[in-house]
Amino acid sequence: MSQLPTTEKTFSAYNSEQGKNYANVRPDYHPSLYQTVMDQHTSTGGQLDTLLDVGCGPGLAARALAPHFAHVVGLDPSEGMISTARSLGGATSTAEPLRYELSTAEDLGRTLSPPIADSSIDLITASNAAHWFDMPGFWRSAARVLKPGGSVALWTSGDIRAHPSMPNAAAVQAAMDLYQERDVLKYYEPGNLLTRSRYTTLPLPWTLEEPLVEFDEASFFRKEWAPDEVFFTREDEVNLDMFEKITSTSSPLTRWRQANPELAWTERDALRMLRKEIERILHEAGVEKGKETLKGTVEGALLIVKKKTSAF
Repeated sequence: MSQLPTTEKTFSAYNSEQGKNYANVRPDYHPSLYQTVMDQHTSTGGQLDTLLDVGCGPGLAARALAPHFAHVVGLDPSEGMISTARSLGGATSTAEPLRYELSTAEDLGRTLSPPIADSSIDLITASNAAHWFDMPGFWRSAARVLKPGGSVALWTSGDIRAHPSMPNAAAVQAAMDLYQERDVLKYYEPGNLLTRSRYTTLPLPWTLEEPLVEFDEASFFRKEWAPDEVFFTREDEVNLDMFEKITSTSSPLTRWRQANPELAWTERDALRMLRKEIERILHEAGVEKGKETLKGTVEGALLIVKKKTSAF
C-alpha cells in the first residue's frame, strides 16, 4: 500500500477495504451545496474546462461535479482511497473518464505523469479535507495551478447533534457530549478542531504569515448551513446500525481504537457504549426495541476564494 508524506495520518493510511467501507457509509452532499459552488464559481467568471478535487477520498465530490466539466482529476495521498475512487469511476460532460491520482494537497500533482500544469485548473474543490492540509503549501500550489479568475471551494460539516424533535433529545445530546469529552476528545487533532468551528480559523491566502497576493480577498465568499437546512443527501434520521457505521469512519474514533485495541469493537468500545446509552434513553422515552433511530442536524460551511484575473 502506498502512502505519500502528509500531515494527515489516519485517512491517508486507509487500505482498499477501508476505502470501500468509507464510500459505502459516508453520505454525499446535498445538491444545493454543489449548486451553490457552481453558481458562485460561474457568476464570478469561472470557466468549466477542468476541475481538480483535492483530498478526493472515494470521489464523491468529483463525481457529483463532473457533469459540469470537460476534465476532472481527483487527488488523494491514500492508495486505498484512490483505488476505491477508480473502481467507482464517473464521467465528465464530454464522457471522459475521471482521472484519480496519488498526490498530496501541498504538491497538487506537480510530480504526476503528466503533471497538473500551471494555470490549467478552473475550480479546485476540497470536501471535508482542507483541515488536514498544510494550508500555506496548499495555497502556494493552488496559486500555481489555477487559471486567472479560477476558484477554490472548501467545505466542511461540523459535529452531528441530536435534533430537538427526537424523543428525549436533551438526554441523547448529553450522552453524545459525554462520549466526545470523555472518550475521543483527546484523540482530536488540530484539523478536527477546525471542523468543529466550521473553518472560521482556517488559514486563508491573506492571513498567512507570508500572504499570497494572487488571491482576491474582496471577493471572498462564505455560506453557512443552519441546523434546519439540509447539508447531506441522506435522510437526517437513521437507525443505530447506520449511525454506528458512519461514526466508525471518524478519525478521532479511529485513533481511539488504534490506541485501545483490546477494547475496540468489543462491548467496551467507546462507540458501542454510546449506542447502548442512546438505546436506553430512547427506551425510557417509549421507543420500542428495534425501532430506535437517531435524528441529527449538521451545521456546515462553504468557503470560496478567487484567484485574481491579473497580477494587478
